[in-house]
Amino acid sequence: MREDKSWVVYLLKCADKSIYTGVTKDIKKRIAAHNKGTASKYTRGRLPVKLLAVSKRMNRTQALRLELHIKKLPKGKKISSLKKK
Repeated sequence: MREDKSWVVYLLKCADKSIYTGVTKDIKKRIAAHNKGTASKYTRGRLPVKLLAVSKRMNRTQALRLELHIKKLPKGKKISSLKKK
């Protein structure tokens, strides 16, 4: 069976300067949903959002693990952590 490598982890910078971390299969569609206020409660009140970084393509399990790892990091280390992966 072929492994599905279509997931990415992404970082958004919100209007209040906070950083949001998420996973998706379609980054363009997900950013549009965030900016419409329909993607997450967190970003809904912090619009507009800007894309900061996107990981390489990976399977769903890898993406969820990376997302969890990044969410545990302090704000200053989140972007550099994503670039290393």
